[in-house]
Amino acid sequence: MTTPLRLTTDAGTFDALTAGPADGRGVLLLHGFPEGAVEWEHQLAALGAAGHHAVAPDQRGYSPGVRPDDVDAYRMDALVADVVAVAGQLGWDRFDLVGHDWGAAIGWAVADRHPELLRTFTAVSVPHPRPFADALATDPDQQSRSAYLAMFRQPGQAEGMLLADDAALLRRMLGAAVGPAKLATYLDRLTAPGALTAALNWYRATRPEDVEAGPVDVPTLYVWGGADIGVGPVAAHGTAAWVKGPYEFLALDGVSHWVPEEAPDRLSAALLAHLARHPG
Repeated sequence: MTTPLRLTTDAGTFDALTAGPADGRGVLLLHGFPEGAVEWEHQLAALGAAGHHAVAPDQRGYSPGVRPDDVDAYRMDALVADVVAVAGQLGWDRFDLVGHDWGAAIGWAVADRHPELLRTFTAVSVPHPRPFADALATDPDQQSRSAYLAMFRQPGQAEGMLLADDAALLRRMLGAAVGPAKLATYLDRLTAPGALTAALNWYRATRPEDVEAGPVDVPTLYVWGGADIGVGPVAAHGTAAWVKGPYEFLALDGVSHWVPEEAPDRLSAALLAHLARHPG
């Protein structure tokens, strides 16, 4: 059972979902493109049932109360600052961080820049930015998988392609993994004025190869779907070299990029086990 929450920071007001007791262990979950906090519905419920205080915000651009027009407002520095500010509003001095897709990219940066804030980090789908950048530069397979990034960076053109023919491309991207009800929710939000442009501005403001992050000391779980069409094995397996602290890599055979919704039970079980191993 999740309940809505609003968190006001200097950047604006974030909409969020929460589950579990307010005095439970704090777990912050960051969604990816083109979803929102509701992608964590299953994990929020599982964490809450285990006694944790789980919070998933609709991030910058996805929350109407934090939707700036300027592309530069979506740079990684701002996205990381939002995480710190949201945790501060929740009164959390230390917390566990979970991220999927872009949420994972932000999480790697938070783990690098603010390790003192994190008990653990769980990255879903997206690897550490350094092996990902290396794969983009040298691995033809990853270059092919990431060809869509150039299209996403084209203002107007990307919005048109994604929404054409009743959002046929978005429906193909998400439909099989998330189900019709969740897909309808995402499409309803993305077709609100300015929402899709704000979501795409993440790609336009920050390229994967520009994210600065060194080796991570935080206890880290990395969950990767073996059938992920966007992230190949070179970057996924290369992530181990960039975690100096305790590290676990979990590859889910046959699972696509949309792990939280396509393999909810397996992800929730792995996440709860990771938290139990590192009580912090």
